[in-house]
Amino acid sequence: MTDTDAVLAHVNQPEVVQQQITEFLAAHPDPRTPPQTPVRSTTAGDFDLVVRAERVVTPEGVRACEIAVRDGRIAAIEELGTNLPATSIVELADGETLIPGVVDAHVHVNEPGRTDWEGFWTATRAAAAGGVTTIIDMPLNSIPSTVTPQALEFKQLVATGQTFVDVGFWGGAVPGNQGHLQALQDAGVFGFKCFLLDSGVDEYPPLTPEALQDYLTTIAGFGGLMIVHSEDAESIAGAPEAHGDVYADFLASRPKEAENRAIEQVIERARKTGARTHILHLSSADALPLLRAAKQDGVDITAETCPHYLTLLAEEIPNGGTAYKCCPPIRESANRELLWEALADGTIDYIASDHSPSTVELKDLEHGDFGNAWGGIASVQLELAAVWTEARRRGIALEQVSQWLSANPAARIQLQHKGNIAIGYDADLVVFAPDEEFAVDAEQLHHKNPVSAYDGKTLAGVVRSTYVRGEKVDFDQPHGRLLTHGTD
Repeated sequence: MTDTDAVLAHVNQPEVVQQQITEFLAAHPDPRTPPQTPVRSTTAGDFDLVVRAERVVTPEGVRACEIAVRDGRIAAIEELGTNLPATSIVELADGETLIPGVVDAHVHVNEPGRTDWEGFWTATRAAAAGGVTTIIDMPLNSIPSTVTPQALEFKQLVATGQTFVDVGFWGGAVPGNQGHLQALQDAGVFGFKCFLLDSGVDEYPPLTPEALQDYLTTIAGFGGLMIVHSEDAESIAGAPEAHGDVYADFLASRPKEAENRAIEQVIERARKTGARTHILHLSSADALPLLRAAKQDGVDITAETCPHYLTLLAEEIPNGGTAYKCCPPIRESANRELLWEALADGTIDYIASDHSPSTVELKDLEHGDFGNAWGGIASVQLELAAVWTEARRRGIALEQVSQWLSANPAARIQLQHKGNIAIGYDADLVVFAPDEEFAVDAEQLHHKNPVSAYDGKTLAGVVRSTYVRGEKVDFDQPHGRLLTHGTD
């Protein structure tokens, strides 16, 4: 049986995955019923945690205030000096700013099935170390892919007890699983990911443009969200094949036209169906006029870009530098400038890491062959610092960066209690030293394999501590929660 046959077996015979769940539970105590912690009674003004800071990034701007937390949520915000009482008091030092935890809506954890690439323990530790308090896990490159409710249940079982931050899940949209989409939505996925070309793994085949329209019609019927890897298969097939160690040759193998044509197709079908749609990891600035026009016409479409497209440049990537390989690729300086302009004017809605790790061997660092190397950049621990470093250089305020990294993605994926420091929101808080610099050492990062496109670079912005729902991450005991759409 080929890998493609295997995934179709999982789609069409969910009992295959149900058997995996049974075997997993036979080997592990069921982690879904953790010991119950007694609820502590509180009185008005009796808080679990109060954070006092001269600089707090809030929806109303940067304020000097006190943030009070009760039962994991922000219960009060008062002027600094109010001296709100709490069991635990944290006072930020000079040079520190309290910001909302980053909501990273594009992370490949790869567990179960490819845990030598990454896993929930390592990915979420890396996230917390980088000021990320919520991740939404992609439906690939795990095995099985998250394309049925049974596969989602299996992934949730494996993740339980392993997460240092809160974790939600995307479902997949692949040939053969259209009938499972409603059930996946009901089970709590935040939306559905599809490819319009080869995904890079055999068990996650792409949709044709015609199938995309059918799937969008189904998703529109229950108000779901389709997120699309937007590169056109025909354009890629007509481009030069990637091979060898010259980055310019790899760049030519993933032309802008492939993105532009695919995004045009997505817009056309979103317009016809009325479905909520989202463009993943936008790298081609040539597609921006298409998105602007669609938004002006009222098409329900959004787009993200990634830290590597905003901070790295094709002109500076060394030949053989396969740590920089990703798809779509990192492009030239003029293209990068237009992406920043599109963030500023709202054409691009938010930033996500597209944390896509692999083993050192798969990145082919030894030979530097762009044709053979896995395409993906592991950056969940560095996205905040990388984006802030470039934004600061451009004179962009920290509160704007926080909007792109936290509030905007939370709003689009309907995480109602994430992404802001405001009353009623989860107390996902990051103590951040924006003017402190550090040198990236790939060997010291928390994700599983020591490969980073940022290795050796100096970045600004040090995460001093991270709180998830009011509890400080200690990197020893995971206290993250699994999220489901509509019940976060």
